[in-house]
Amino acid sequence: MTIEIDRRQLIALGTFGIGAMGVPASAAMSKAKGFTHGVASGEPSQDSVLLWTRHVGSGEGKLTVEIAQQADFSDAKTVGEVATSETRDHIAKFVVSDLQANQWYFYRFVAPDGSKSVTGRTRTLPEGPTEKFNLGVFGCSNLPFGYFNAYAHAAERDDLDLIVHTGDYLYEYPVGTYPSEKEALPGRNFDPAHEIVQLADYRLRYAAYRSDPDLQRIHQVFPMIAMWDDHEFANDAYVTGAQNHQPATEGDWEVRKRVAEQVYREWMPVSDKLNMAERWGKYEIGDLATLFLTESRIGGRSKPPELEAALKGQADMNAALVAFRDGEWQDPERSMLGEAQELWLASAMKKSRADGKKWQIMAQQCLMGELKLPQESSNWVSDNAPDFAKARIAIGTLASRIGLPINFDSWDGYPAARQRLLSGAQDADADLIVLSGDSHNGWAFNLETEDGPAGVEFGGQSVTSPGFEAYTLGVDPVVVANAVIAENDQLQWADTGNRGYMTVSLTPEKATSTWHFLDSIRTKSTRIKSSTSHSVMRGTNLIG
Repeated sequence: MTIEIDRRQLIALGTFGIGAMGVPASAAMSKAKGFTHGVASGEPSQDSVLLWTRHVGSGEGKLTVEIAQQADFSDAKTVGEVATSETRDHIAKFVVSDLQANQWYFYRFVAPDGSKSVTGRTRTLPEGPTEKFNLGVFGCSNLPFGYFNAYAHAAERDDLDLIVHTGDYLYEYPVGTYPSEKEALPGRNFDPAHEIVQLADYRLRYAAYRSDPDLQRIHQVFPMIAMWDDHEFANDAYVTGAQNHQPATEGDWEVRKRVAEQVYREWMPVSDKLNMAERWGKYEIGDLATLFLTESRIGGRSKPPELEAALKGQADMNAALVAFRDGEWQDPERSMLGEAQELWLASAMKKSRADGKKWQIMAQQCLMGELKLPQESSNWVSDNAPDFAKARIAIGTLASRIGLPINFDSWDGYPAARQRLLSGAQDADADLIVLSGDSHNGWAFNLETEDGPAGVEFGGQSVTSPGFEAYTLGVDPVVVANAVIAENDQLQWADTGNRGYMTVSLTPEKATSTWHFLDSIRTKSTRIKSSTSHSVMRGTNLIG
């Protein structure tokens, strides 16, 4: 059951407003005193939730944590104290327990001098029979590309229960790289100006992003379940390296990974988990669903196959493509999740079904559906497109002729691992819904094996990062989407030109994803241009 929240209670939480903090600070904000970055909550269960804030005082200090069921705190309870210190970048996290299931709460932190944080709102998960639950799904938020209007729009709603962030919460690049100086929206600045590599770099970049008022607001009014993708570390990350990590100039990859994970856990409303086996987990949404939060970057992912390297210097391009397709690409040893997580997920899906849960939801990072480039895509790239875009389209169209995909950093680069996962879902008799991000565009896939339907995928578009349209300037995105759909049998719908977020609405018999498209990210507005919905009925594993 979804609890209705009186809009007056939302208003009581306060609002930043359109004009407040229009330009995110970073270096200046990081030197501020008091409660510098609002509040946040995450990782809810039926009787607990994690609360987060950042407070800079004079030396180490303890914050008092208060929680209430009324927005005016007339029934406030002090539930504990939490210390802050410079060694943890002044971050405070506190897990409140002994809460009621399926209940909204208000919370705040009180400093030693009596000053108070803003009031946050959070909730616990339902227990037992549950008729409806709504997820807001976000990913890929690049600050200088535009305003976080998707966060702002969702924060105004009173019908969401939980936020899921699929990763790329921020980006590691230096100023002027992605986006270029020409593409960057004036005033959307961040520190440090160089690529983030060291501990202080990552902390400054999080401070910049978390200074954004719309990001602060969505954290303030909803609990979030989050997992990193690659850009919280470096582009196209895997266990032993990343495309955007150069050991000769940026040091040991293992050190960078540890630093990036440490700062993520400092600045996000997530637990301070200490070992790889705790990077993934599950959340029970009453008898309605089990939500599996998986990790597919730094724990178990093999290095992606490299088509360009396989083709380099080859006289017979077709023969080289076939050898790559039949060899490296289909290597069964390669994995996205790692063996331990694969086994855990297969077992957990079976348990979810045995426990009578209606839906098995996998919240993860990269697109799982099969995606090949149509041959006509070679006509979509303009003469003045960057060389890398021309090369990617040229190789992609060539590869698609023999059944190879466009993106080997997604699940398309790990077909044997994908087959194992989907077969595990079929063995469990799961009603599988995969939620993904990373691609920056919106997708609806039927996920199938040779044995038939295995699940569906709702792929979310980005908050601000550009998608397919960045490669196809001047071509109608509808033309692009229709051609891509026609090329890929399992793809039921696509949007290749808009920014926004998804709402995934769960009921016992139907799950519906609605893609909300913002009117603009270049001006500050919550106006929705359009929305599109697709559904799956329980027991079908097919989009209807």
